Amino acid sequence: MWPQMGEENLTDSVESNSTVCSPIDDFRNQVYSTSYSFITLLGLVGNGFALVVLIRTHRQSSPFHIYMLNLAVSDLLCVMTLPLRVLYYVKKGEWILGDFLCRLSSYALYVNLYCSIYFMAAMSVTRFLAIVFPVQNLRLMTENRARLVCLGIWVFICFSSSPFLMVGQKQVPDTNNFKCFEPPQADGVQRLVMLNYLSLVIGFLLPFLVILLCYAGIIHALLSRKHAARRNRGSGTRAIRMIVIVLLTFLISFLPYHIQRTVHLNFLSRTDTTCSEKVAMQKSVVVTLCLAAANSCFDPLLYFFSGEGFRSRMSSLHRSKSSSQVDRMKQLKPITGSESGENCQLKSSNSTTNRLG
Repeated sequence: MWPQMGEENLTDSVESNSTVCSPIDDFRNQVYSTSYSFITLLGLVGNGFALVVLIRTHRQSSPFHIYMLNLAVSDLLCVMTLPLRVLYYVKKGEWILGDFLCRLSSYALYVNLYCSIYFMAAMSVTRFLAIVFPVQNLRLMTENRARLVCLGIWVFICFSSSPFLMVGQKQVPDTNNFKCFEPPQADGVQRLVMLNYLSLVIGFLLPFLVILLCYAGIIHALLSRKHAARRNRGSGTRAIRMIVIVLLTFLISFLPYHIQRTVHLNFLSRTDTTCSEKVAMQKSVVVTLCLAAANSCFDPLLYFFSGEGFRSRMSSLHRSKSSSQVDRMKQLKPITGSESGENCQLKSSNSTTNRLG
């Protein structure tokens, strides 16, 4: 379903009939290698820590907890493939890791992108029901139903993104080097335009509309609460934090990428473009794709600031570790002479008591 495009190098495939513009290889290699390195580091640390906390406290499970767990897994699967891209751009566009990893690295980025959008939509619906319809929420939002929703999202997104597995590495005839993330040929641009509109509606606009409607309902419910109902201020605070973080993620990561991709594909069908326009468009591809990949760095903020009891999970995990360490210290603590004497006296007095009894 999603447009099958070589995202990093898309503009290289379509040149106008008049002039051939100078490439932006140096800019592209530097920005991608630096950005993906930072995203990998932050994404691994943040989502790895969140995943450990969520798994170790699985007994405190809830539908929101299940969505957070799946979102963290999606982010980790994505950032684990980013070092492959870093190596590719550090080597100035030479792919040395084989055809399978080329397909996998492109596939993983888009699976994460749209899984993140849909998991955020599911989390928003869950929060909406908990605040606006708290009684019905207990019946509607169960853990088993949340697992089924997550399974459906994984199957749908993985299947829809499967075209990215169909295009692998390509060999350059002049140098015999291999390249990855290469664009389609010029005659396939019109097909990509149609596929882009389909993915734009189903993969982005539809879940984003659901999120906006849920947030509108949440804000209306919070503003219309009476003073007596303010004992639930904790859930309202978490909801506000979630609204802010999710909207920032969409405004920074998802929205610029989808707008730029749509404008870019229509730009490629033109034949009257100048070199300055082409260079600007190519650089915008680089910047917006880096922002899209950075969505995995925003999600740990969502867990920490708006997750149901995430910080209490961290505290309980810390307390359990501390208690286990104390227990081990007690077991390993050597018996001193005074303690041995006290134990002997205790045993002697117990035996005397037994005889007198």
